[in-house]
Amino acid sequence: MIIALVLLSALLHATWNALLRLERDKDRAVVAAIIIASLFASLIAGVRCGLGAVAFATLRGLAFTIAAGLFEGIYFATLARAMSLGKLGLVYTISRGGAVLVVWPMSMALFAEIATPSAMTGSLIVLGGLTLCGLGAGRVGSGSNPRAAMLWAMSCAATIAGYHLSYKAALHEVVNPSASFALSLGVSAIINVIRLGTPGRRALRTVIRTRAPRLILMGLACGGSFLILMEALAIGGSGYVLTLRNTSVLFAAALSWRIGERPSRLELIGAALVAAGAVLMAW
Repeated sequence: MIIALVLLSALLHATWNALLRLERDKDRAVVAAIIIASLFASLIAGVRCGLGAVAFATLRGLAFTIAAGLFEGIYFATLARAMSLGKLGLVYTISRGGAVLVVWPMSMALFAEIATPSAMTGSLIVLGGLTLCGLGAGRVGSGSNPRAAMLWAMSCAATIAGYHLSYKAALHEVVNPSASFALSLGVSAIINVIRLGTPGRRALRTVIRTRAPRLILMGLACGGSFLILMEALAIGGSGYVLTLRNTSVLFAAALSWRIGERPSRLELIGAALVAAGAVLMAW
């Protein structure tokens, strides 16, 4: 059950990232998607609470949820910047794979998850895959500014690890997964709307008006991906869930071809190694 949930979440996540890559104004598009995803998540949370679910059993759960929202607010901003500078496959692989290398040791320290020999071997394979992606990104046609894209993707990886660990800590406090995600995403949406400033908010309204159907699809895919992730986190280990979910780099590699990008051979091999290493770590 948990494997099916994580793989579905992975597919939806890679899909909304591919849709973002196609947008001309990625910064405003990602903010619009967050707003739509927040409304979707709030609807789901409202239904579940109406059926008797308790949103937050403790103040600590509420605090960890808000912390996740702060990390997510930074994540969406860095993701938009990275996608503006580099290809989908490169940015996605570096950000997701890099997060794995942060989450596993932190999960062992904070949640007493166990480092098995296969997990240690898998982490080395992930590291090798990230290295190959970095080398492949320097080739001709790899993007408008692959080095800068990699730096932003690494920043993105740190925030992914931050919100993932915060979510897991919140779930340890017996929060409702849907309510936790709805609140954290709402926090991240507020942060990014404020970040845009007055001119940016005017541009945001224009983007929403002219790109509404695609932005709704992006927001629903984003919201659905994270809601499913929260359910998986509630029943599985933090390191296990994130590493298995990072098989999404293979979905991203396939989608990059679908949207007209051409990853180098090293990037494709690197993405495959990151996915293989993630599976081995989660075994």
